Order: sequence, then C-alpha cells, then structure tokens
Amino acid sequence: MLARTYSFTPVGVDAQLVEVEIDLRSTGQEAFTVIVGLPDTAVKESKERLEASLRNAGFEFPRKRVLVNLAPADVKKQGPIVDLAMAIGILIASRQLVAPDDRQTALLGELALDGTVRPVRGALAAALAARAVGVRRLIVPRENALEAALVPQLDVYAAGSLGEAVRILETPTEFEPVQVDCAALFHQAQHCDLDMSDVYGQEQAKRAAEIAVAGGHNLILIGPPGSGKTMLARRIATIMPDMTLEEAIETTRIHSIRGLLNAAMPLVATRPFRAPHHTISDAGLVGGGISIDPGEVSLSHNGILFLDEFAEFSRRALEVLRQPLEDGFVTIARAAGTLTFPARFMLIAAMNPCPCGFFGHPTKACTCTTQYIAKYRTKLSGPLLDRIDIHVEMPSVTYTALRARAGGDSSAVIRERVQAARARQTARFQGTTTRCNAHMTSAAVKKWCALAADAQQVLKQVMDELGFSARAYDKIQRVARTIADLAGSEHIQQPHVLEAAQHRNLDRKYWER
Repeated sequence: MLARTYSFTPVGVDAQLVEVEIDLRSTGQEAFTVIVGLPDTAVKESKERLEASLRNAGFEFPRKRVLVNLAPADVKKQGPIVDLAMAIGILIASRQLVAPDDRQTALLGELALDGTVRPVRGALAAALAARAVGVRRLIVPRENALEAALVPQLDVYAAGSLGEAVRILETPTEFEPVQVDCAALFHQAQHCDLDMSDVYGQEQAKRAAEIAVAGGHNLILIGPPGSGKTMLARRIATIMPDMTLEEAIETTRIHSIRGLLNAAMPLVATRPFRAPHHTISDAGLVGGGISIDPGEVSLSHNGILFLDEFAEFSRRALEVLRQPLEDGFVTIARAAGTLTFPARFMLIAAMNPCPCGFFGHPTKACTCTTQYIAKYRTKLSGPLLDRIDIHVEMPSVTYTALRARAGGDSSAVIRERVQAARARQTARFQGTTTRCNAHMTSAAVKKWCALAADAQQVLKQVMDELGFSARAYDKIQRVARTIADLAGSEHIQQPHVLEAAQHRNLDRKYWER
C-alpha cells in the first residue's frame, strides 16, 4: 500500500516542502527499509530509529519491504527533521492509522528510540514555508511549538511523542493550537543590565557611537588596552532602535536554522550582539561547511557584529567581510550548491594602535619595531577600511574622569534621540528598500545629501588636503546626513561636514604620528 505525508527540510535559512512517500511490499524475504531521495547521513540512519520508536510506542513495524521516497529527489534532505513524517507514513501505509492524504498537514520532528519527539532545527523556517505553500496545520515537537506558532494563519500543534502525534491526527478537535503573545515576548526580552552611563569619559567615542547607531554606520574604535573599547561596544546595542516584529522573525529564522534558540524564549526580540574570537575561520565568519550553514555575519543580521582585536583576525577572514558590508548579504558557493544568506549588520571593530597597544601613548613607550607595526596594520586593507564609516580614537581614561563618576546620558535618553533620527530616515526613504542613511545608494546620496555652499567648500578642502578616496567621500556625506538628522536639520550644514570628516582618523595618516 502507498501512503503519503508531508514535511520540510532546511535549505539555507529557508525550508523546502518534502513529500514523503511510503510503499510497503511483501517480498517473501526478511523485511528491510530503503530511503531514497538524496538523504544525508542523519536521514539514512533514521531506518533504525523508525523501527525502534514504532515498537516502543506500542505500534507494529511492518514485516515487509519498506520503500521511503523523499521528493523532490534533487534537493538534499538534511537532518532528522523528517523522522516523524516517515513514521506516520508507515503507520498509514500499514493501516494502523487512518488519515487524509492531502497537503493540509505537515509534520516535523526527530524520533527517539522510545517514541519521544525531539526538537529540530529550522522549525520557524518550516512554518514560514508551510504557510507559503498552503499548509494549514503543522505538528511539531513540543520544544519547537512556540517558535513555529510565531507564524500567523497557521495552526501549530505540539507533540511530545509519536503516540500524541497520532492522536492529534485522529481527533484534531480535542487539541488546541499553540498561541503566542508576541508583545509579551518583546517585553520579556527588553530587560538589560548594561547602560551607556556606565562608561566614564570617552565623550567623543560615545558621540560617535550615537551617530553610528542613528545612521546604521560601521564603526572602528582604536585605543590602548583598558581604554574602554569593549565596554563601550557592548553597550551600543542598548541604544539601538527596538526591533520590529518583521525584523525579529527574520533574525529568529537564522538562529533557528543554527539551533541557537532557547525553548523558553523562541523569539530573538532584541538586537543580536555577536562577538566571535579572532581565531575564527573565514567559513565560520561568513558561512559554509558541508551543509552550508550561515556564519556569524548572518547571525548578526539586524544587530551588531563586534570584532575585538580587529587586526588579529586573519587577512582572509577580514577580506571576506567586504561583500556583506557592501551588499547586506553573503553568497556561499560550494560543490553542494550556492546559497545566499542575509547579512545586514552594524560592524563594530576594536583594535590597539600597535601590537603592544601603546603606540602614540602620552606616558607609556611603545616597544614595537617599525616593521612589526607595518605588518600589524597591513591586515587592514584600504578597501576594507573604506567600508567602515566612522573611525574613532579612544585615549586612556584619566583618573579625574574615573573619580568624577559622570557617565553622561543613559541609554534610554540616547535611544530617544536615535529613534527620532531613524524616524526622519524612515519618512525620507518611504517606498524604497533603504532603511537608514548608511544604506543609501549613490542616487539617494545625490538626492538627499545636498550640501550648502560653505559645506561644499569645507568638503572640497578636506578631500584635497587629506587625499580621501571616492568611497570615503560618499561615507562623509552619509555620516554628515546622519549628524544633521540628529540635530533636526533638514539641510547638511558646515558643522555637520566638519564633524563627519573628523571621524576618518585612519584616512588622516593616523599611523604616522
């Protein structure tokens, strides 16, 4: 007898509908199971799990030839996400379960040997794909229920065991779909113990951080050890605008694919802050591996990617950042296929001015040789630095500043100014795909970054004397536009251009002091 059920398999950060076909045949020989349709190792090994879980859940495993076909056959099936659908298909084919053969119901879940349904990766991506293809009911592991229920117009049922999944199919009216209060999840996730007022001194750096967040600009902090670079970077997330539900679901989908969600908090409701170690590989940073998983740049989508000890990262890892910084996505091409992952993040980099950290320090002598400093700074190519809008020098904090205990404005106060500036940008770019000033196209820069006559003269002088590149020219205009937005000014004035130009330290021969 032939039976058919439906499930999904992860493909990048999305999911693909999988039609699970079960054919039972009497062969007169010992029973065996065959799975076809490009299964990976985890799917192939499900043969043993299926037999043990069915028997231990109180069902019979048919003593026949069991052929399982996973369609479409040209899409690789990854992970144990189709276990539950295959088990239900076997029960239908062996007439232990009566269920309609339609595409209204899909099943996700890994089976344990005792029939328990274990959580899987990518439940949110599967739920989004289910709604897109017209599936109305989704049965998922209990731990994935809240995550999948984030998708509206889809009935999600939680199953803790194979037996419970069978009962849901037999008597669906006795079970209630899982409900999620997104507003409550946002409120629960908004608590944070960090605050910008914890940072003493460094007023210029905090001002630069405010500008960076207000316009979505990338930022690099340069200073000696102990100057507060990491402390400031970790608090920048507290002044970012609150995530929208659309952004939260988009970010949660990526974390779900990587299996990084907490069952108690299925929604990434705050801006992600990712801080990989400087020994990370280029594949770990942008994505890759056997199954082409998203990397740190995608896990930072709609949030912050913090690279501490920036110059200690490998040159190869730093150079692969150029595409996501420019385009907002990253394309990974491997023998297994080509996938594109979203990667619209705010880069915050922090580094010492030299390997020992005291180059240019007013009281401590630098112990690095000229050659050593040159080797250290060659990790940062010109094209990479051109993609970082704001460069900030952070000197050591003085004793007076530490004793003053004056941390300045709180994160809440700064965030209000940032949100006001972002509101102006939202109105400005309405009807386009641009979200903030840092993402303006060249045509948008020409349209929205018109300079007053005195501002044009200042920018011309800056370009001529400091030899900025064409990309740096555009960056200055974008940053000046953000500074004007923070000031509530419709037009970019001379002070806005001057302040923007001051934030190009690495273009002003910073290393040659």
